[in-house]
Amino acid sequence: MTPYDVIVPAGGAARRLGGADKPGLTVGETTLLDRVLAACAGARTTVVVGPGRPTARTGVRWTREQPPGGGPVAAVAAGLDLVTAPTVLLLAADLPFLDRRTVDRLVTALAEAGPAVDAAVLVDAGGRDQPLAAAYRTAPLRTALAALGDPAGLPLRRLTGALARQLVADTDNVAYDCDTWEDLEQARERDRS
Repeated sequence: MTPYDVIVPAGGAARRLGGADKPGLTVGETTLLDRVLAACAGARTTVVVGPGRPTARTGVRWTREQPPGGGPVAAVAAGLDLVTAPTVLLLAADLPFLDRRTVDRLVTALAEAGPAVDAAVLVDAGGRDQPLAAAYRTAPLRTALAALGDPAGLPLRRLTGALARQLVADTDNVAYDCDTWEDLEQARERDRS
């Protein structure tokens, strides 16, 4: 398996959840953040960008984007300062069904795609690519970030959009994320079934 690091942006405002602490919400008995951290347990370095909090996983490195709440590109910028592996995964903190198998599929897809491909990106059942469920070559991601200038407030697709991508089908529906209370309740129902 190709060595990889992980960045988990976890400092968003969760506006559609009324400002709730989204990474701390639970599905089953486990927080959304802990579910994501369990899926990437094979990472050399795991960086969570957001307010520090207790997690089931030890060895997590914490940092904050500048300014705090500065958005996903600012979070990636902060996280990239702490990673060293040639492959880095960007994983949203609200993917309750992300699993190690999918993480391994992304890392393997990127490794097998060859050097002309910069990212292996999960594509959900609706055909939407998920840039926060993806493996990236660290060097091209850093180059794209440097070309943007100040990352605060920029949308993630502005950073990742120009990178050459290998699309990976989400065959297990793990790209499901929890942006609203309805999403969270549906995730809890799915987890119970």
